[in-house]
Amino acid sequence: MRSIHDFELGGKRVLLRCDLNVPLENGEIQDDFRIEQSIPTIQYLAAEGAKCIILSHFGRPAPILRIGEFPISNFQFSKEYSLRPIATRLQELVGKPIRFIDDPIGEEVQKQIEEMRPGEIALLENLRFYKGEEENDPAFSKLLAGLGDIYINDAFGACHRAHASIVGITEFLPSAAGLLLEKEVDVLGKVSTHPVKPLVVVVGGTKVGDKASFLKAISKHADAILLGNLISKEVKEKGIGVSAETELVYATDGVDGDFDLGPETIKLFKEKIQGAKTVFWAGPLGMTEETRYEKGSLAIADAILQSQAFAVAGGGDLAGFLGKHNLRDKFAHVSTGGGAMLAFLSGETLPGLEALEKE
Repeated sequence: MRSIHDFELGGKRVLLRCDLNVPLENGEIQDDFRIEQSIPTIQYLAAEGAKCIILSHFGRPAPILRIGEFPISNFQFSKEYSLRPIATRLQELVGKPIRFIDDPIGEEVQKQIEEMRPGEIALLENLRFYKGEEENDPAFSKLLAGLGDIYINDAFGACHRAHASIVGITEFLPSAAGLLLEKEVDVLGKVSTHPVKPLVVVVGGTKVGDKASFLKAISKHADAILLGNLISKEVKEKGIGVSAETELVYATDGVDGDFDLGPETIKLFKEKIQGAKTVFWAGPLGMTEETRYEKGSLAIADAILQSQAFAVAGGGDLAGFLGKHNLRDKFAHVSTGGGAMLAFLSGETLPGLEALEKE
């Protein structure tokens, strides 16, 4: 897989695929973690004198247009799915003006990109306003590719999707990984294939069906897997199997049922984490949307940090929880991926990564 460092970027039109799909309420960004993680690559491109043209999706808007029907600029789309508020925050974080272009295809975007100077940055409107994005339509991919000279994928959180701006576009442009994507693959690769042991894995949240493959795969390397209340119940009920050499540690008590870890479980989990050299944590350990049910997750976060293990966490809800309590920077790495992270750790082929490995 080629790196952003492998290209001469000065004066080039670089299409940078980011994952700017952040929680937004009433036009206000609730957590800008994914935006923040995109900044180093954006700043690198600007410093190298590239014309940085950022592509992203946001939510699942409907209706979605097909190429040739009419341009977004003449279409009354729902403002709740516009990337315009993201452009404002992006500009604050980058410290440079961001040119917002309200249609990702067509003559107007071509014209505005031609006007850009080396080192300038533009953000195109939500790609998902066009059906060609999620359908991985070759015609749509070719139109996007026509806007640039080089394609850089920095959207790890979207790499499990075979979409036009993730996969199709690589058929038409020299392509490589951005700084964030490289970091995600490097760190998660260490956890999944050659962790410093003992490796302790903490799994919270729900939907064991989404985590079954992950549990089986990670158990080949994990010394212990600690399961939150709801996951404990589901694993037992569905008989999810793991490596016989891995200790499976179930939650033993809870608060108000399964809304948080109980004191005995917190004590048990802390004992298991104490001697770890690597800890991977996926999913909060209770209904952390309510402050009264945060105690268990906070106690486990503290135990992980006290262990001084190489600590990695991931998943949207957990990343948000750690951010709320100013804990993200204290972990060695917090992944921007949710489904993509679990798929990668399960050993699945991610279409976005596979596309970059073709050359």
